[in-house]
Amino acid sequence: MSITIYPVTPEFVAEIGDVDLAACPPDDLAAIQQAFWKFAVLIFPGQRLTQEQHLAFAAHFGPLESGSGIARKGMPLRIHSKLADVSNLDADGDILGDDTKLKAYQSGNRLWHTDASFRRVPALASLLYAHTIAPIGGHTEFADQRAAYDALPDDLKHGLAGRVAEHSIFTSRARVGVTGFDPEETERLPPVPQALVRTIPESGRPSLYVAAHAGRIFGMPDAEGRTVIDELIEHASQRQFVYTHRWRERDLVMWDNRCTMHRGTYYDDVRWRRDMHRATVLDVANSCEQEGLSVPA
Repeated sequence: MSITIYPVTPEFVAEIGDVDLAACPPDDLAAIQQAFWKFAVLIFPGQRLTQEQHLAFAAHFGPLESGSGIARKGMPLRIHSKLADVSNLDADGDILGDDTKLKAYQSGNRLWHTDASFRRVPALASLLYAHTIAPIGGHTEFADQRAAYDALPDDLKHGLAGRVAEHSIFTSRARVGVTGFDPEETERLPPVPQALVRTIPESGRPSLYVAAHAGRIFGMPDAEGRTVIDELIEHASQRQFVYTHRWRERDLVMWDNRCTMHRGTYYDDVRWRRDMHRATVLDVANSCEQEGLSVPA
Protein backbone atom coordinates (compact mmCIF):
# COMPACT_ATOMS: atom_id res chain seq x y z
CA MET A 1 0.00 0.00 0.00
CA SER A 2 1.34 3.43 -0.93
CA ILE A 3 1.39 6.26 1.59
CA THR A 4 -1.50 8.70 1.96
CA ILE A 5 -0.75 12.42 2.19
CA TYR A 6 -3.15 14.76 4.01
CA PRO A 7 -1.97 18.39 3.58
CA VAL A 8 -2.72 20.82 6.40
CA THR A 9 -2.23 23.67 3.90
CA PRO A 10 -1.38 23.37 0.20
CA GLU A 11 2.36 23.93 0.78
CA PHE A 12 3.08 23.66 4.52
CA VAL A 13 2.66 20.65 6.85
CA ALA A 14 1.12 17.32 5.93
CA GLU A 15 0.07 14.20 7.80
CA ILE A 16 1.29 10.94 6.33
CA GLY A 17 -0.82 7.82 6.67
CA ASP A 18 -0.59 4.17 5.66
CA VAL A 19 3.09 3.79 6.51
CA ASP A 20 5.13 1.94 9.10
CA LEU A 21 8.41 3.79 9.52
CA ALA A 22 9.97 0.74 11.15
CA ALA A 23 9.75 -1.10 7.82
CA CYS A 24 9.48 1.51 5.08
CA PRO A 25 9.82 0.10 1.53
CA PRO A 26 11.82 2.08 -1.05
CA ASP A 27 8.77 3.38 -2.95
CA ASP A 28 7.21 4.74 0.24
CA LEU A 29 10.50 6.29 1.29
CA ALA A 30 10.84 8.07 -2.06
CA ALA A 31 7.29 9.41 -1.73
CA ILE A 32 8.00 10.61 1.81
CA GLN A 33 11.12 12.41 0.65
CA GLN A 34 9.22 14.21 -2.11
CA ALA A 35 6.50 15.21 0.36
CA PHE A 36 9.14 16.46 2.78
CA TRP A 37 10.75 18.75 0.21
CA LYS A 38 7.32 20.22 -0.57
CA PHE A 39 5.67 20.55 2.86
CA ALA A 40 8.75 20.98 5.13
CA VAL A 41 6.88 19.49 8.13
CA LEU A 42 5.55 15.93 8.08
CA ILE A 43 3.50 14.22 10.81
CA PHE A 44 3.46 10.43 11.14
CA PRO A 45 0.84 9.36 13.70
CA GLY A 46 0.69 6.01 15.46
CA GLN A 47 4.28 4.88 14.95
CA ARG A 48 5.86 2.19 17.14
CA LEU A 49 9.62 2.69 16.92
CA THR A 50 12.56 1.45 18.89
CA GLN A 51 15.41 3.89 19.26
CA GLU A 52 17.35 2.00 16.60
CA GLN A 53 14.41 2.11 14.17
CA HIS A 54 13.99 5.83 14.79
CA LEU A 55 17.65 6.41 13.91
CA ALA A 56 17.52 4.10 10.91
CA PHE A 57 14.62 6.02 9.37
CA ALA A 58 16.33 9.36 10.00
CA ALA A 59 19.53 8.11 8.36
CA HIS A 60 17.72 7.86 5.01
CA PHE A 61 17.90 11.67 4.88
CA GLY A 62 21.62 12.08 5.61
CA PRO A 63 24.33 11.67 8.25
CA LEU A 64 23.20 11.88 11.85
CA GLU A 65 24.41 14.35 14.45
CA SER A 66 25.43 12.95 17.82
CA GLY A 67 22.74 13.58 20.40
CA SER A 68 25.28 14.66 23.00
CA GLY A 69 25.72 18.36 23.70
CA ILE A 70 26.31 20.80 26.49
CA ALA A 71 22.72 20.68 27.78
CA ARG A 72 23.25 17.36 29.62
CA LYS A 73 27.03 17.56 29.92
CA GLY A 74 28.26 15.35 32.74
CA MET A 75 24.91 13.56 33.13
CA PRO A 76 24.58 9.81 32.46
CA LEU A 77 22.93 9.03 29.13
CA ARG A 78 19.32 7.90 29.37
CA ILE A 79 18.86 7.08 25.67
CA HIS A 80 21.01 6.27 22.60
CA SER A 81 23.96 8.64 22.19
CA LYS A 82 22.81 9.68 18.70
CA LEU A 83 19.42 10.82 19.98
CA ALA A 84 18.82 14.14 21.72
CA ASP A 85 16.98 13.70 25.01
CA VAL A 86 14.21 16.31 24.75
CA SER A 87 12.56 15.50 28.04
CA ASN A 88 12.15 16.73 31.59
CA LEU A 89 13.60 13.49 32.97
CA ASP A 90 16.88 12.59 34.60
CA ALA A 91 18.94 9.45 33.90
CA ASP A 92 16.70 7.42 36.22
CA GLY A 93 13.54 8.56 34.46
CA ASP A 94 12.45 10.84 37.29
CA ILE A 95 11.18 14.38 36.72
CA LEU A 96 13.97 16.94 36.99
CA GLY A 97 13.96 19.36 39.89
CA ASP A 98 12.81 22.88 39.16
CA ASP A 99 16.15 24.45 40.07
CA THR A 100 18.45 22.53 37.75
CA LYS A 101 20.73 24.24 35.22
CA LEU A 102 19.35 21.88 32.57
CA LYS A 103 15.80 23.15 33.10
CA ALA A 104 17.00 26.73 32.73
CA TYR A 105 18.95 25.81 29.58
CA GLN A 106 15.93 24.05 28.08
CA SER A 107 13.78 27.13 28.58
CA GLY A 108 15.56 28.52 25.51
CA ASN A 109 13.61 25.97 23.44
CA ARG A 110 10.54 28.17 23.92
CA LEU A 111 12.17 30.79 21.69
CA TRP A 112 11.74 30.62 17.93
CA HIS A 113 14.77 28.74 16.63
CA THR A 114 16.04 26.28 14.06
CA ASP A 115 18.06 23.32 15.28
CA ALA A 116 21.85 23.53 15.32
CA SER A 117 22.18 26.74 13.31
CA PHE A 118 24.85 27.52 15.93
CA ARG A 119 27.03 24.75 14.45
CA ARG A 120 29.15 25.48 11.38
CA VAL A 121 27.40 22.62 9.56
CA PRO A 122 23.84 23.02 10.82
CA ALA A 123 20.91 20.63 10.83
CA LEU A 124 18.98 19.71 7.71
CA ALA A 125 16.16 17.78 9.38
CA SER A 126 14.94 16.94 12.86
CA LEU A 127 12.74 13.94 13.66
CA LEU A 128 11.06 14.14 17.07
CA TYR A 129 9.25 11.08 18.44
CA ALA A 130 6.79 11.25 21.33
CA HIS A 131 7.02 8.45 23.89
CA THR A 132 5.15 10.23 26.70
CA ILE A 133 3.38 13.58 26.46
CA ALA A 134 1.97 16.05 28.95
CA PRO A 135 -1.86 15.95 29.01
CA ILE A 136 -1.99 19.76 28.93
CA GLY A 137 0.35 22.07 26.99
CA GLY A 138 3.71 21.17 25.53
CA HIS A 139 2.71 21.81 21.93
CA THR A 140 5.25 22.60 19.22
CA GLU A 141 4.75 25.52 16.84
CA PHE A 142 6.31 25.62 13.36
CA ALA A 143 6.82 28.72 11.19
CA ASP A 144 7.24 28.57 7.41
CA GLN A 145 10.21 30.80 6.59
CA ARG A 146 9.69 30.29 2.85
CA ALA A 147 6.22 31.85 2.93
CA ALA A 148 7.52 34.54 5.27
CA TYR A 149 10.23 35.42 2.75
CA ASP A 150 7.71 35.49 -0.11
CA ALA A 151 5.62 38.02 1.85
CA LEU A 152 8.46 40.50 2.32
CA PRO A 153 8.45 43.68 0.22
CA ASP A 154 10.86 43.57 -2.71
CA ASP A 155 13.09 46.34 -1.36
CA LEU A 156 13.64 44.41 1.87
CA LYS A 157 14.38 41.21 -0.05
CA HIS A 158 17.00 43.16 -1.99
CA GLY A 159 18.52 44.52 1.23
CA LEU A 160 18.79 41.03 2.75
CA ALA A 161 20.42 39.45 -0.30
CA GLY A 162 23.94 38.24 0.45
CA ARG A 163 23.75 39.13 4.14
CA VAL A 164 25.41 36.88 6.72
CA ALA A 165 24.39 36.56 10.38
CA GLU A 166 26.36 35.23 13.33
CA HIS A 167 24.74 32.37 15.25
CA SER A 168 25.63 31.11 18.73
CA ILE A 169 23.90 28.86 21.25
CA PHE A 170 25.01 31.32 23.91
CA THR A 171 23.10 34.13 22.18
CA SER A 172 19.78 32.30 22.49
CA ARG A 173 20.50 31.25 26.09
CA ALA A 174 21.38 34.83 27.02
CA ARG A 175 17.96 35.85 25.71
CA VAL A 176 16.40 33.78 28.54
CA GLY A 177 18.95 34.88 31.13
CA VAL A 178 21.15 31.76 31.08
CA THR A 179 24.83 32.73 31.21
CA GLY A 180 27.96 31.65 33.08
CA PHE A 181 29.10 28.90 30.73
CA ASP A 182 32.63 27.69 31.34
CA PRO A 183 35.51 28.28 28.88
CA GLU A 184 35.48 24.68 27.63
CA GLU A 185 31.84 25.06 26.61
CA THR A 186 32.34 28.38 24.82
CA GLU A 187 35.45 27.11 23.02
CA ARG A 188 33.62 23.97 21.93
CA LEU A 189 30.82 25.97 20.29
CA PRO A 190 32.24 29.22 18.88
CA PRO A 191 29.96 31.60 16.92
CA VAL A 192 29.41 30.63 13.29
CA PRO A 193 28.26 32.50 10.14
CA GLN A 194 25.04 31.54 8.38
CA ALA A 195 23.29 33.04 5.37
CA LEU A 196 20.33 35.25 6.25
CA VAL A 197 18.46 34.08 3.15
CA ARG A 198 19.01 30.70 1.53
CA THR A 199 17.58 28.72 -1.36
CA ILE A 200 16.31 25.18 -0.71
CA PRO A 201 17.90 23.04 -3.44
CA GLU A 202 15.13 20.45 -3.78
CA SER A 203 12.36 23.03 -4.31
CA GLY A 204 14.27 26.07 -5.55
CA ARG A 205 12.36 28.21 -3.03
CA PRO A 206 14.16 31.05 -1.23
CA SER A 207 13.74 31.14 2.54
CA LEU A 208 14.65 33.26 5.50
CA TYR A 209 17.14 31.58 7.83
CA VAL A 210 16.72 33.34 11.15
CA ALA A 211 16.48 32.08 14.71
CA ALA A 212 16.98 33.09 18.33
CA HIS A 213 20.58 31.85 17.95
CA ALA A 214 21.32 34.75 15.56
CA GLY A 215 22.80 37.75 17.35
CA ARG A 216 24.22 40.13 14.77
CA ILE A 217 24.54 40.74 11.04
CA PHE A 218 27.97 41.30 9.54
CA GLY A 219 28.36 44.73 8.00
CA MET A 220 25.74 46.32 10.27
CA PRO A 221 26.13 47.98 13.68
CA ASP A 222 25.35 45.34 16.30
CA ALA A 223 22.21 47.07 17.59
CA GLU A 224 20.82 47.57 14.08
CA GLY A 225 21.53 43.97 13.10
CA ARG A 226 19.90 42.65 16.25
CA THR A 227 16.81 44.75 15.50
CA VAL A 228 16.62 43.38 11.95
CA ILE A 229 16.89 39.80 13.23
CA ASP A 230 14.18 40.35 15.83
CA GLU A 231 11.88 41.99 13.29
CA LEU A 232 12.37 39.12 10.84
CA ILE A 233 11.58 36.56 13.56
CA GLU A 234 8.46 38.53 14.50
CA HIS A 235 7.44 38.70 10.84
CA ALA A 236 8.02 34.98 10.21
CA SER A 237 6.09 33.92 13.32
CA GLN A 238 2.83 35.67 12.38
CA ARG A 239 -0.18 33.38 12.60
CA GLN A 240 -0.57 33.01 8.83
CA PHE A 241 2.83 31.31 8.67
CA VAL A 242 2.48 29.11 11.78
CA TYR A 243 1.16 25.59 12.44
CA THR A 244 0.69 24.36 16.03
CA HIS A 245 1.16 20.65 16.60
CA ARG A 246 -0.74 19.13 19.53
CA TRP A 247 1.16 15.97 20.30
CA ARG A 248 -0.21 12.47 20.61
CA GLU A 249 1.81 9.58 21.97
CA ARG A 250 3.69 7.78 19.20
CA ASP A 251 3.62 10.76 16.84
CA LEU A 252 6.81 11.26 14.88
CA VAL A 253 7.17 14.76 13.44
CA MET A 254 9.98 15.71 11.10
CA TRP A 255 10.81 19.19 9.86
CA ASP A 256 13.22 20.92 7.52
CA ASN A 257 15.45 23.17 9.64
CA ARG A 258 16.66 25.03 6.55
CA CYS A 259 13.29 26.73 6.00
CA THR A 260 11.32 26.49 9.26
CA MET A 261 11.54 27.80 12.79
CA HIS A 262 9.92 26.07 15.73
CA ARG A 263 9.39 26.51 19.44
CA GLY A 264 7.96 24.51 22.32
CA THR A 265 5.08 25.87 24.36
CA TYR A 266 4.72 25.82 28.13
CA TYR A 267 3.60 22.82 30.15
CA ASP A 268 3.83 22.03 33.87
CA ASP A 269 7.22 20.33 33.74
CA VAL A 270 7.41 19.64 37.48
CA ARG A 271 4.08 17.77 37.36
CA TRP A 272 3.86 16.01 34.00
CA ARG A 273 6.34 13.61 32.42
CA ARG A 274 7.27 14.44 28.82
CA ASP A 275 9.58 11.97 27.11
CA MET A 276 10.62 12.94 23.57
CA HIS A 277 13.58 11.72 21.50
CA ARG A 278 15.02 13.67 18.57
CA ALA A 279 17.18 12.41 15.72
CA THR A 280 18.98 15.18 13.85
CA VAL A 281 20.21 14.94 10.24
CA LEU A 282 23.17 17.13 9.29
CA ASP A 283 23.15 19.46 6.31
CA VAL A 284 25.73 19.02 3.56
CA ALA A 285 27.71 22.19 4.36
CA ASN A 286 27.56 25.59 6.00
CA SER A 287 24.74 27.72 4.56
CA CYS A 288 27.17 30.44 3.41
CA GLU A 289 29.15 27.89 1.43
CA GLN A 290 25.95 26.59 -0.15
CA GLU A 291 24.93 30.12 -1.12
CA GLY A 292 28.39 31.02 -2.45
CA LEU A 293 28.82 33.79 0.12
CA SER A 294 32.19 34.83 1.45
CA VAL A 295 32.42 34.30 5.20
CA PRO A 296 33.52 37.39 7.16
CA ALA A 297 36.62 36.99 9.29
